[in-house]
Amino acid sequence: MDNAQGAALGGTDRPGWFAVWKQASRAWTLGMPFMCVSVGTFAALYRAGAFSPIRYLMAVAAALGLQAGANMINDYYDFLKGTDSPDWQSPENFGPGLVIQRGYLRPDQVFAGGIVAFAAGIAIGLALAWLCGWPILMLGLIGVVGSYFYTGAPLSLAYHGLGDFMVFALMGPGYVLGAYYVQALHFSATAAIISLPIGLLCSGVLQANNLRDIDNDRAHGKRTMAVIIGRAAAVTELKLSNLGAYLCVLIAVIAGLAPWVAIAVAITAPHALEETRLVSADADADRHNRAMMLSGQLQFEFGALLVVAFILGWFFRR
Repeated sequence: MDNAQGAALGGTDRPGWFAVWKQASRAWTLGMPFMCVSVGTFAALYRAGAFSPIRYLMAVAAALGLQAGANMINDYYDFLKGTDSPDWQSPENFGPGLVIQRGYLRPDQVFAGGIVAFAAGIAIGLALAWLCGWPILMLGLIGVVGSYFYTGAPLSLAYHGLGDFMVFALMGPGYVLGAYYVQALHFSATAAIISLPIGLLCSGVLQANNLRDIDNDRAHGKRTMAVIIGRAAAVTELKLSNLGAYLCVLIAVIAGLAPWVAIAVAITAPHALEETRLVSADADADRHNRAMMLSGQLQFEFGALLVVAFILGWFFRR
């Protein structure tokens, strides 16, 4: 631990324990799983007329636990591998929690915190599986394995170009289909189709992060998809992900799987365009950080509009 970190640890500027663990869990990312579960839940209300507030809150809590655990395990392994820059005051360090770099917590404490968060999510998930059946157990098992081994050894999936796919699969089909099943006790084409844009936009948050970190990741042997295909192709991937999200909703509306009011997601398109503009060409760290914040905002607003559309569709079809 260097002098700056030691000062942070023992000085008066050190945040309180709640603020430290909030930072360690990267609380600003928890809106993504919350919205994924909400979209699946209210899709079930629209298609099957099913809604249990208790099971909804349980599903949200389980998803938040897995996300917080994944964030801390990710920071732990990235720190061990030197991927997160030791220059913790740099404006380029927007994404990680940085509680290790700032001396707020030891690496082993962050790892233990991740395990505790995972345990809480797993416990709630097991209760949901007992209430709703084995499909939730299978989806939950996939979610736990994928979340831990995203950067966890020995698989370290994000270090081998699989991060984008894992985020898409877990946040989209995993959380949305799971939340739908928790309510309706069956799957549906609506849940399957509507899970795709949510997964694509969650993946877009990671893509924006990887575009910012492309040079640092390459230097430390972290072969993200952005590193593998290069900056220009990665920007194109982000653009296609955003475009695919809007096309999936349009297809769902045309096919009668989603209410027509769901096309209101189009009002978020300016955010998608601004996000890709910020990461294009010679973007600096500040532009990339703004793009990351915008990508998270895009996913949340897009999902919120789908939730409102499903509620309105259910109400007017009663």
